[in-house]
Amino acid sequence: MATRSLTGSDDMNPTPASSAGPLAGLKVLELGQLIAGPFAAKTLADFGADVIKVEAPPGGDPLRKWRMLKDGTSVWWQVQSRNKRSLVLDLKDAAARDIIKKLAQESDVLIENFRPGAMEAWGLGPADLQALNPRLIMLRISGYGQTGPYRDRPGFGVVAEAMGGLRHLSAEPGHVPVRVGVSIGDTLAALHGVIGILLALQHRHASGLGQVIDMALYEAVFNCMESLLPEYSAFGAVRGPAGSALPGIAPSNAYLCGDGGYALIAGNGDSIFKRLMTMIGRADMAADLSLADNTGRVARVTEIDAAIGAWTASRNVDEVLAALSEVSVPAGRIYTIADIAADPHYQARGMLMPVQMDDGSLLTVPGIVPKLSLTPGSHRRNAPSLGQDTDAVLQELGLTPEQIQGLRDKGIVAGR
Repeated sequence: MATRSLTGSDDMNPTPASSAGPLAGLKVLELGQLIAGPFAAKTLADFGADVIKVEAPPGGDPLRKWRMLKDGTSVWWQVQSRNKRSLVLDLKDAAARDIIKKLAQESDVLIENFRPGAMEAWGLGPADLQALNPRLIMLRISGYGQTGPYRDRPGFGVVAEAMGGLRHLSAEPGHVPVRVGVSIGDTLAALHGVIGILLALQHRHASGLGQVIDMALYEAVFNCMESLLPEYSAFGAVRGPAGSALPGIAPSNAYLCGDGGYALIAGNGDSIFKRLMTMIGRADMAADLSLADNTGRVARVTEIDAAIGAWTASRNVDEVLAALSEVSVPAGRIYTIADIAADPHYQARGMLMPVQMDDGSLLTVPGIVPKLSLTPGSHRRNAPSLGQDTDAVLQELGLTPEQIQGLRDKGIVAGR
């Protein structure tokens, strides 16, 4: 597949995009589909891991057809599966599962996000695979984890976001809680899973042994819920939705401006608050000792928000942000994707990455994070077509072209 990496360099990422990456030589076997498992594997692939993505016939990962399509394939696919290789196997067949076992013997990491018990039913559970390869690290992502009374329930990110406590907070008071507009539960679980893999690799370096990482979607969300549980434990407080404000931290809110837009203003640092109130003409509040710390400000947050809102109401968003920048008060606008695509800071940081597709067109995709100074990630190849690497992967296992064709004739493998 002819591809061309167009990763831009910048002050934070001066190393050429051809860098092998810090995970070069790491072999990852990706079983699963859609978001959580594949996002974790994508993150590893961005930094040099050789990721073999196993897809089921006939259509492969359903994400290939999710949301907006270009030439029959989701443009999201070009982000989620970049730098991976595609192998099509029917895991319902014992011969295909034997291939997985052979791949697992040569892999460092296996990532799967099936329902608990599915891998064991196929003879591909940790006991099976780690008997063949004790160094194998297995990341298992599921809705509720591999244990507990809910383990067998089907779990998607949206349900995990609700169970983890996020959905309850995502609303205006008195209104129906809304979901975050992306699959944040899946992504949080994927990133936690990547952390687990890196920790397990460090342990393996010392011990020589792999291990199992049991990552539940709801636990990844719950891990980000800050003070919810200790406040309930200590005070019986059940935190509720607060719209655009940040309860218990003041001032921090979205303020309506004269042009109908909103400015997000975070004046909750003690010295920042003084600068903010002085700048908007409320020196009295800046000097008020009862507002000198967060506790006092929280008690009078309605009054503070009203004062800030009165000032922003007579100015447009650009004027508000310019004035706040002058006095070093953190503030920003609410970005649409059109704003992001036009923003010079995104461009300077290499976060708007144009990639040449097979048909010669350019597609802009998110750049690679985090930015490492010596071994940055890179876009080495576009997302694969379905089964694009089947023959190559199987030949690496020692199968002959005749054997591969025999498996293809039986419908056990597909692709080329």
